[in-house]
Amino acid sequence: MSAPTVAASEQRAMDLLRFATAGSVDDGKSTLIGRLLYDTKSLFTDQLAAVEAVSAARGDEYTNLALLTDGLRAEREQGITIDVAYRYFATPRRKFIIADTPGHIQYTRNMVTGASTADLALILVDARKGLVEQSRRHAFLCSLLRVPHLVLCVNKMDLVDWSQEVFEQIADEFTAFAAKLEAPDLSVIPISALKGDNIASRSENMPWYEGPSLLHHLERVHIASDRNLVDVRFPVQYVIRPQSTTVTDYRGYAGQVASGVLKPGDEVMVLPSGLTSRIAAIDTADGPVAEAFPPMSVTVRLEDEIDISRGDLICRPNNAPAVAQDIEAMVCWLDESRPLRVGGKYSLKHTTRSVRAVVRDLHYRLDVNSLHRDEEAGELKLNEIGRLKLRTTAPLLADEYRRNRTTGGFILIDESSNRTVAAGMIVEAS
Repeated sequence: MSAPTVAASEQRAMDLLRFATAGSVDDGKSTLIGRLLYDTKSLFTDQLAAVEAVSAARGDEYTNLALLTDGLRAEREQGITIDVAYRYFATPRRKFIIADTPGHIQYTRNMVTGASTADLALILVDARKGLVEQSRRHAFLCSLLRVPHLVLCVNKMDLVDWSQEVFEQIADEFTAFAAKLEAPDLSVIPISALKGDNIASRSENMPWYEGPSLLHHLERVHIASDRNLVDVRFPVQYVIRPQSTTVTDYRGYAGQVASGVLKPGDEVMVLPSGLTSRIAAIDTADGPVAEAFPPMSVTVRLEDEIDISRGDLICRPNNAPAVAQDIEAMVCWLDESRPLRVGGKYSLKHTTRSVRAVVRDLHYRLDVNSLHRDEEAGELKLNEIGRLKLRTTAPLLADEYRRNRTTGGFILIDESSNRTVAAGMIVEAS
């Protein structure tokens, strides 16, 4: 028996919020996720029964909701990918995907993976400890990855007697730090994940707090305007030419809309060729649509027959990305076996385009705790972040990451092992 009550058709119509959780070890991330799943009735009855049984066997005086995710964390720390730490739930207002990212500094790469697609990041701090180095590091990484919304959850308020003074001191300190970063939207909420205070409903223990509960904020935070609907970017993933005797003239270009709005009749340009045409129709699995916007997956048909293949990009004639082979980028190094060095050659995957790239220069290595730039650095090791210059064998159709997270992001792949060794954010393309 499953507890969620939202109908499948209603779920498809609702919008989706992706959010990442971050915090130091024992700040209560697992308990918070367990509490959200419990309070939104997103657990199977046998899951809840198993957690209650283990809690009783351990002698806990309460149902330890952290047990819902602690097993996943143990597996992940043994080397299993972060994908197993994604959780899904829904309320009548919105669907959610949670990325539970680790707190340890050695898992910076996992944090980057989890937050790179997030609309919002929850940063947990222990009310007894206040802000620690990892809190600032997580906030910086969220800023670097352009996560549009930040929520600071001051957890374990029950252990500081629900003190307004403690909460306000932590909130003021974090707000002052966030002012140095690019954090467009910041909220601070006092909670007790263990007891459920201010999670799904307002807490009676903190009458001095006049803001919303965490779930109320997650359900209502406005994310539609975070999408870039100005710059039309449609990377072509696949050319559809049905091999059918009944359909002989169909030629469509399939892919996912990265940004902007596409409509039949719009004039478009194809890069890198620079040829122009107009959109004849936009097809989906459910039939034609009047417009396409991110993150819809569609097939675009053009009025003219143009030579287009995977890796090309459809945009507006007067609003095109840079066609560039020299790339300035911030990179997080993900490979534990070999560091990044100047002169290193890699395969670079950018949207649907793959090229080869060489590292021309490493400008500096960034200390994510102090924000200090080490300009003498000669390499980047696992989890380190730096700014570098790349030269590609073929042009990229790229925007700055700050303007477009899809066409501004890329990964580097080791050609000998086929491992993903770096995640990159384009600062400048020329």
